[in-house]
Amino acid sequence: MSLRQRTTAFLETDLTRNVIVGVIIFNAVILGMETSQTIMAAAGPLILMLDRLCLAVFVIELLLKLFAYRTSFFRSGWNLFDFVIVGVSLVPGNGGLSVLRALRILRVLRVISVVPSLRRVVEGFVTALPGMGSVFLLMGIVFYIGAVMATKLFGDAFPEWFGTLGRSGYSLFQIMTLESWSMGIVRPVMEIYPYAWVFFVPFIMVTTFAVVNLLVGLIVNSMQDAHAAESNAATDSYRDEVLARLAAIEMKLERRD
Repeated sequence: MSLRQRTTAFLETDLTRNVIVGVIIFNAVILGMETSQTIMAAAGPLILMLDRLCLAVFVIELLLKLFAYRTSFFRSGWNLFDFVIVGVSLVPGNGGLSVLRALRILRVLRVISVVPSLRRVVEGFVTALPGMGSVFLLMGIVFYIGAVMATKLFGDAFPEWFGTLGRSGYSLFQIMTLESWSMGIVRPVMEIYPYAWVFFVPFIMVTTFAVVNLLVGLIVNSMQDAHAAESNAATDSYRDEVLARLAAIEMKLERRD
């Protein structure tokens, strides 16, 4: 077995994956501790050193992957994701680039690329984006119609909530999330417009219980499809491996004959 093959096998072991996940979680704790002035005053140099050690581990992992996978490294979206995240951390955070120091917390996102179950969630979400676009367009149409109606119906009496199209849209968004919608907005409006519920209740039924659940259904369905595709790929790989072993055994038997 060549050095490249041994490196590839080492990177794909469960032990290596678990160690990387542990370093990511430890680094997340370290970055959180850096936000505390008390902790930094007591052990600032130690925390910064540990942060650099975590970054060194990530850099070494990327270098090993580049050595093991060569050009195929850049064919994986997850490898490119890791490359960008670690690359941002390597940019000096001084002067005009000081904002990049805050972006170091993005290293925590690397746990998504390491843990297969989290990858399936993200892949399912990305797969659902085209369908979600249609749902968002439908929701935008519903919100626009609702905002125009609410501005015309309630804008004169409640200008702080429905005085303009933008304020109406924001108020309707608050109502859709069910955050203080009844006592905070709808009941005060109904004190002046007793039949305002005829507008608000159907709006909640359409947006909160229909459109939002449609989004959830799209994401869940995409996650199931991604999981099924991954299972099929694993089954095909195992079948190919078994067939290759059977072919090797058959060749050995033929040579003996």
